[in-house]
Amino acid sequence: MINEKVENVLNAQINKEFYSAYLYLAMSAYFDEIGLYGFANWTKVQAREEVDHGMILFDYIIDRNGTVNLQQIDMPEKSFENPLQVFNKIYEHERSVTESIECVASMSEEECDMATRNFINWYIAEQVEEESNVMDVISKLKMFADDKTALYLYDKELKEREYKAHSYKL
Repeated sequence: MINEKVENVLNAQINKEFYSAYLYLAMSAYFDEIGLYGFANWTKVQAREEVDHGMILFDYIIDRNGTVNLQQIDMPEKSFENPLQVFNKIYEHERSVTESIECVASMSEEECDMATRNFINWYIAEQVEEESNVMDVISKLKMFADDKTALYLYDKELKEREYKAHSYKL
């Protein structure tokens, strides 16, 4: 049986993961609107991964005989200025998710729920990868500055990103 405090923080994390998916979909729609279909693809793939992250938490709670308590998902921001601004917002958002995951790790350790503490290590590693991927895009966008040709070529590159289902099983 899962610890009640840990169960509550995991349920809150499910909401954050699904909100992340909504946010990435809003960003994908923005990129579609301005004709950057590779960037739209990148954020759409990211949205699918965030749903996976939420579902892994969902399944984990059930596997531990806990109760999943789904909460209302906030409406994401939907007004953006340019690709660099979007990816700066993505980085800021991923940093907040990292902090949240670290709180889950801390809470599970405080509550002596070592199964959850071990489980959450996957998310910690995933967040390192997420932040690194976003910083890579930001670095390139800064390097391109106002070079539309470079942006066009990078957009084509981002269109090649493919969704790979995330899974975790005890």
